[in-house]
Amino acid sequence: MDISIELTLTPLKEAYVLEIKKFIKALRNSGFTIIENPLSTQIYGEYKEVMDFLVPLIHSTFKNEKAVMMHLKLVKGDRSSYAPDF
Repeated sequence: MDISIELTLTPLKEAYVLEIKKFIKALRNSGFTIIENPLSTQIYGEYKEVMDFLVPLIHSTFKNEKAVMMHLKLVKGDRSSYAPDF
């Protein structure tokens, strides 16, 4: 089963850019389909494979940060080719 996940990492500190870049670089190196925009990053792939990759990455990010939020939206199916029809 394929999945589409939108992620937004929000470190709660003034110097937040480096941690976000580190997280996005890890996503880019994952081998999954990744689409980025200024507000979030999307990752697409097989459910178990994506989750097996993301859970340890999120865990290590949380361990390394004093205060951080992660917003996730999960959609069943591969929505990477979505184009608005209006």
